[in-house]
Amino acid sequence: MNNRILLSTPHMSGNERKYIDEAFETNWIAPLGPNVDSFEKEISIYSGVKGVTVTNSGTAAIHLALAVLGVGKGDTVFVSTFTFVASANPILYLGAEPVFIDSEADTWNMSPDALEIALTEVKAMNQLPKAVIVVNLYGQSAKMDELNAIAQKFNVPIVEDAAESLGSTYKNKKSGTLGKLGIYSFNGNKIITTSGGGALVSDDEDLLARARFLATQAKDPAPYYQHSQVGYNYRMSNVVAGIGRAQLEVLDERVNRRREVFNNYQLELGNISGVNFMPEMVETTSNRWLTTLTIDPTKYNLHPLEFMTMMDEVGIETRALWKPLHLQPLFNNTKFYTDSENKKPVSEMLFERGLCLPSGTNMTEFDQLRVITEMKKLLNSSRKRVHVFNWNKKMGSNAKIQHKIN
Repeated sequence: MNNRILLSTPHMSGNERKYIDEAFETNWIAPLGPNVDSFEKEISIYSGVKGVTVTNSGTAAIHLALAVLGVGKGDTVFVSTFTFVASANPILYLGAEPVFIDSEADTWNMSPDALEIALTEVKAMNQLPKAVIVVNLYGQSAKMDELNAIAQKFNVPIVEDAAESLGSTYKNKKSGTLGKLGIYSFNGNKIITTSGGGALVSDDEDLLARARFLATQAKDPAPYYQHSQVGYNYRMSNVVAGIGRAQLEVLDERVNRRREVFNNYQLELGNISGVNFMPEMVETTSNRWLTTLTIDPTKYNLHPLEFMTMMDEVGIETRALWKPLHLQPLFNNTKFYTDSENKKPVSEMLFERGLCLPSGTNMTEFDQLRVITEMKKLLNSSRKRVHVFNWNKKMGSNAKIQHKIN
């Protein structure tokens, strides 16, 4: 079909040109400038943190967070297994080793029980990690109170990867502000975008100053270019920051719209047996960046990957949930902790059953109706049914038999 429905596309507010034009008119095209300074202040005010350093990607922000926490060769960093690879790649950049922690069912995010098991075990070997990266998936905050309490007991800092949860809240606090450092992403498919970009946020202004120094090639304070340590070219440009300023102005509107899209899906599909939407924990508000659900394989013949293929054939993009990092070839033989050795890891179960639906804030009602209609067709056609055959008519008997048809 010509009108293909995509998963999550950029949605411009119309005000972006104002800030971009200002950058051109004043010739602030090179990296840094007034838009960068203002964008950092505006994110700081929105999030309620003391400081912000904007970067050219969310991945760069994670890299800087780990670097300023002293992660280096031979260290370990614990990280959610159920996430995109960008959450873990910066660990490898620094020569450290990731250790993966399973999810729990209430939020699909890092399991506090699994984290405590892991930290207890490595402490006994005097091998505590330098940091824990907790990821807030699809807009839903993890159990940050429990995770923070456990991490503090072992004196290990948390980096809150809020790449997908900008605009979400946890007990009236903004997602991304509940760890020692937090990160946001402004990638093209996120709830707001700068085309590409990220931010490192914290109340620890010394760490942010250190991150800003590393992000600008670690130039020593000298009247010439002098460098005593490795730095990175990670700062956001003034033009890109202008896009971000306009996008941030409509963030709350975008959150409301994503939640509306989610609610429409849940209203139409949520009562279908075997279809379960990602939960929202009490005292949290998810930005519902992507609408995600699981499909019970005991009730349907189609695997989520088959749903993806068939939806693609009718011009609708869907996506599998994240493949757990401990199952990725890149991380073969990497340590993984779950909260029980006697059951299937939650992250693996979610991957095997899960699907993301188109969730863009610029979807029309007709677009969403198309998605709902096609999903209902597939769910209905693939349902495993139990038919009762009345053998009295066919065999002259009063006996009935249940026959399961796959």
